Amino acid sequence: MTEPVIRVKDLVKRYGEVEAVRGIGFEVTPGETFGFLGPNGAGKSTTIKILCTLAEPTGGSATVGGHDVVRQRDTVRRNIGLVFQDTTLDSYLTGEQNLRFHADLYGVPRAQLAHRMRQVLEMVGLWDRRGAEVATYSGGMKRRLEIARGLLHAPRVLFLDEPTVGLDPQTRSSIWEYINGLKRQEDITIFLTTHYMDEAENCDRIAIIDHGKIVAIDTPENLKASVGTDRVQISTADDGAAIVELKQAFGLDAAVHEGMVTFNVEAGEQFVPRLFAELSQQIRSVSVARPSLDDVFMSYTGKTIRDAEATAGDRNRAHVMAFRRGR
Repeated sequence: MTEPVIRVKDLVKRYGEVEAVRGIGFEVTPGETFGFLGPNGAGKSTTIKILCTLAEPTGGSATVGGHDVVRQRDTVRRNIGLVFQDTTLDSYLTGEQNLRFHADLYGVPRAQLAHRMRQVLEMVGLWDRRGAEVATYSGGMKRRLEIARGLLHAPRVLFLDEPTVGLDPQTRSSIWEYINGLKRQEDITIFLTTHYMDEAENCDRIAIIDHGKIVAIDTPENLKASVGTDRVQISTADDGAAIVELKQAFGLDAAVHEGMVTFNVEAGEQFVPRLFAELSQQIRSVSVARPSLDDVFMSYTGKTIRDAEATAGDRNRAHVMAFRRGR
């Protein structure tokens, strides 16, 4: 049986009174693309920081490549590559100079460096731009260079923390072409965090995290199949009255998400004509969608990921205000 390349058990991380990670556990197998899906503030980045030895857990344990992230930090770091949310490139250096500096830090043998550098730069389509200053790179090019840098020392695990945040959809798609390509060329495990539903579809398995707890782990297809119902969204003349009537007349639990009355029902397209015929509230618009990862998130948490992010934003602002009042 193959040993997990990442093993997490009862992991806890507290910042004062705030419990960012609340006793989570999971395993990642070698060669897997494993995604952490959740809203901002759910505990994704905190977990990845612990796995990359940038933060110590308050409780529980974690190993990467069989090495404990607290007791064997240096060994863990030699076995991982990391691409942060925010760029950490030196913009006044060229792409090649950035990679050479990284190679010195990680002790890449000089006899292998030229070949390895060309290999990773060609992999991300930047070999022809290696001599240009990073300040002249676009956002997508910088992200690709960071991925090349993370791969330079041939790590066992590549951690990508929100790898396409802030990029336009076309550039995001391009970045994922490179990520999927490197999986075919490198013997590597990828662990990524994201709050983009379409991005999570690229993963072999997904852990959905909310408020510091994992609520589900499975393949994207299995997670969507677990919902089993279609998502229907309607706009009415009186959404509050419509929610009450949907419960009383149809036995459906509905709520307003993203400005629309939202509920799940089997065979949604067949249900819509009945809805128009029997709902007393005027329906202004309607949409029906097959189960998506957003539906999975809502099924397990009771809210969409956008609603969760709005709540997290309010909660973070409250923490800041409480901190300021206590000063």
